[in-house]
Amino acid sequence: MKCLIVTAELPYPPASGGSLRVWGLMRGLHASGYQLTVVCCQSGELAPALTSIAHVLTIPVPAKALRQRIAALLTSTQPDIAVRLFDERVLAALERLLSSEQFDLVQFEGIETACYLPPLRARFPQMTFVFDTFNAEAVMQRTIAQIDQSSPRRWLHALYSHVQSRRIALYESYLCKQADLVIAVSDEDKAHLCAYGTSTPIEVVPSGITVSDYCLPTEPREANLLVFTGKMDYRPNTDAAEWLARDILPRIPDTHLQIVGQQPTARVQALANSRVEVTGRVPEVQPYLQRAAVYVAPLRMGSGTRLKLLEAMACGCAIVATPLAASGLTAEAHRVMRIASTAAEFAAEVNALLKDADMRAALGHAAREYVQRCYDWTAIVPRMIAAHERLKHG
Repeated sequence: MKCLIVTAELPYPPASGGSLRVWGLMRGLHASGYQLTVVCCQSGELAPALTSIAHVLTIPVPAKALRQRIAALLTSTQPDIAVRLFDERVLAALERLLSSEQFDLVQFEGIETACYLPPLRARFPQMTFVFDTFNAEAVMQRTIAQIDQSSPRRWLHALYSHVQSRRIALYESYLCKQADLVIAVSDEDKAHLCAYGTSTPIEVVPSGITVSDYCLPTEPREANLLVFTGKMDYRPNTDAAEWLARDILPRIPDTHLQIVGQQPTARVQALANSRVEVTGRVPEVQPYLQRAAVYVAPLRMGSGTRLKLLEAMACGCAIVATPLAASGLTAEAHRVMRIASTAAEFAAEVNALLKDADMRAALGHAAREYVQRCYDWTAIVPRMIAAHERLKHG
């Protein structure tokens, strides 16, 4: 099958949840015989690992200035996410590709790149378009608004997210109806997308990891070390880091916390102190996971599959997570970690695990076995291929 993939960022090296998903799918699809062409709205070095499996065209889209985004918020009915990556040069390149080559399908990775779906649908009505959603974005923005409105200093942010959530819901519904196939990453996200009433088929293909890339530690884990990972300019992660440092960590004595991830915001960097280390970008996350006594995922907003949890599971970590952090995973996954909703409950679960080395080891062993069986790309890519085949053959 010949497939054109449109993505926001270079899939390799995979440094975020989105790039991890796209890279995992690309590797699996290529291994299954797909011919891949990638159009990416970002420039950067094209690593041999990437160019060996796909023809890659990069067209960097300049970031919109803050004043432009504010003006659009006030003068437009479109959500910010609908125009953030739109560029006439990218559209022209996609039109040239579809005019000059025969593709079996075009797959848009994430809502930001799906801005090209409607104009291409109008130009190429017989082409097959797939919308891989990554998240149920409208729901995520509603959750962000609810969290932000509880803090007076975040009221303007809450208002922004409230307005955006309503606009994104309309836009998300429109995109689902424009596509020939919609991919959700969890059953929960599928339910949200089905509520739009679209007749477009919606299939669940979760995100995964290559478990063999994540080894169990060869050295003893560091006692009382907590680790949280993620892209630290992503709103759900920055909120989790602040809540963790401000409300949870003071309830867990004699511990050290590492906040690991690229592009930490000023608010995240300000959390650093004698008990909290903010690392910024690291070459690999695995060494941090392998040293952790407990991996913590105190997410209060977001949707989709939590790749950070899958990575921690693959490294055999004992995990404490909020219900929302674990919401994209199966009920079986909940049994191999500890779930806690409030700051007090979260701290209590962490404290209990820190006192019980045998329980930590048992949870870590069960978590790795589970992720190997259910979330390795070898188990997930066939689901994407099956969805493509069902679409191709009606």
